[in-house]
Amino acid sequence: MTRTKNIISICWILLLCFSANAQIYTDYIGAGNSDGIIVTSSSSYEQAQAINSLNGEGMDAKAMEASRFLGQAVLGHNMQMIDELKEDLNFEAWIDNQMNIPASNLLNQLEETWDNVLQLHIAAGEDPDDVFGPYFLHFNYAWWHMNMTNSDLLRQRVAFALSEIFVISMNSDLRDMVGAVASYYDILSRNAFGNYEDLMMEVTLHPAMGYYLSHLNNPKEDLANNIHPDENYAREIMQLFSIGLYELNPDGSRKKDGNGNDIATYDNDDIKEFAQVFTGLGPGDINDNVTWTDEPYFGLSIYGADLTVPMKMYEDFHEKDEKVLLNGFTIGANNPGMNDVEMAVNHLANHSNVGPFLALRLIQRLVKSNPSPAYISRIAEVFDNNGNGQRGDLGAVIKAILLDEEARNCEAQNYYESGKLREPVIKHIQIAKSMPLDNPDGVFWNNGYSLLMEEKQSPMFAPTVFNFFNYDHAPVGELSNAALYAPEFKIHDTTTSMRKINRIYAWHIWETPIWYSWHGDLGNQHPYLVRDQLLDIAYDPELLLNHFDIIYTHGQLSDRTRKFIREAVTPIDWDDNERLGSALYLMMISPDFSIVK
Repeated sequence: MTRTKNIISICWILLLCFSANAQIYTDYIGAGNSDGIIVTSSSSYEQAQAINSLNGEGMDAKAMEASRFLGQAVLGHNMQMIDELKEDLNFEAWIDNQMNIPASNLLNQLEETWDNVLQLHIAAGEDPDDVFGPYFLHFNYAWWHMNMTNSDLLRQRVAFALSEIFVISMNSDLRDMVGAVASYYDILSRNAFGNYEDLMMEVTLHPAMGYYLSHLNNPKEDLANNIHPDENYAREIMQLFSIGLYELNPDGSRKKDGNGNDIATYDNDDIKEFAQVFTGLGPGDINDNVTWTDEPYFGLSIYGADLTVPMKMYEDFHEKDEKVLLNGFTIGANNPGMNDVEMAVNHLANHSNVGPFLALRLIQRLVKSNPSPAYISRIAEVFDNNGNGQRGDLGAVIKAILLDEEARNCEAQNYYESGKLREPVIKHIQIAKSMPLDNPDGVFWNNGYSLLMEEKQSPMFAPTVFNFFNYDHAPVGELSNAALYAPEFKIHDTTTSMRKINRIYAWHIWETPIWYSWHGDLGNQHPYLVRDQLLDIAYDPELLLNHFDIIYTHGQLSDRTRKFIREAVTPIDWDDNERLGSALYLMMISPDFSIVK
């Protein structure tokens, strides 16, 4: 687009000089007040006439600001969403509206997807009883379809973030128990704007978590038979879900003792005490395959239990002794078992560490890898009190994160520590949503296997309870030397980066599908990116780059990258489609698209 920076600067100086001793005017360059004014320039593009510098039509700032916000608040967005939001840039109203949209139900979507899969097999003449599932493939189908068609965009972005904090994984026997995984994911969606303590309680009682961290069928101590309560969940609910390893100040920095040493939040004795709390929890119901009993019982395995029903307490297997938790907090003896669990969860949820602990992790998932101490402190304060005396209001926390000056102020873009690397899943879904898809079936069945194998990430498939990457991971070199975090770089290496480059090359140069299902041979259509709507501006690289800068880099496309892509695609003057494909390829492998600020 034609740049008239010098002319505009001179105009601003003149306006300031003439108005120095006069009233304040609301008419200014770019505000749309161009009636009766003729603007000429040495050159003009069809969609970038000179008059647009005066009437505001040529300004992209609002679109870029809207795009940047959406890049933090949703899993993927398109130009229509940007255009709607840029009209008034009322981010708070947008958040409020999103929070009022009911949660999508992944378990229902999984069941519908499984029915559709079976119909494909039946249509192919197969016996549905011979078709295995649902398993992780069908979970992937359902997750991608839901997140390509849903309207609760903010909620699902937060649910995905929470899934990387409260981790369970199909990298276990849960890969064949995906009804449980979908049911668990629905807890995260449903509670994304709810109360943190309620979320912790539902997570604690979900059988998928009970299996994954082994407090399902966890019995009380029996010394005669050398049986001791399992300590796994007792440890992780503290370390990973609530308070972390060290006492924290409100700004996330570690408290120190009199000798300048970090202060541990808990020790092995505390773990043993919490382990006694989480005893006696067993299956809440049986599944349809059970024929040997009409009622669930303690010890029933995940293959007989209904893993979508919360665990219930079996008092005979619950430890009844007194339990002394953190800082001397005591749960008396002989309580009903569920009371013990509720008291322990409440005890942790009210620990002073939770605000800064959760603030850092949610800011990292949504906005930036290295929030300032002041940013963490502001969010922790909202966690402690939402303004109405309520603690743990996740809706208030999410709104505060997205509206905070450190998220919205563009000055942060000037500092290299303000960025974060897009996760593979989020990068993939952003590309998929940025353009229309040729998708005749109307379903979005991504097998997810290629993404997992090539880029080490797929929803609910973390390698360990510590997620795909630790919150404090830093690559060796400049970042670690500067004591900066870069969590996503744990899975971004020489192998995964090259695989992504090759995959994007295939999409845009060979024009292959953006993903594959494993049911193409049964008639499921693989979706292709449709870029026809960009051919109107493909004749001019500068127009293309301006469009890319809005939707992919949120106004942060560097002069260096812009120059590189322009010089690479300008000579391709024999075919606009080939030029467009090359420009898209170079844009999507650029560091400007990979790193967001």
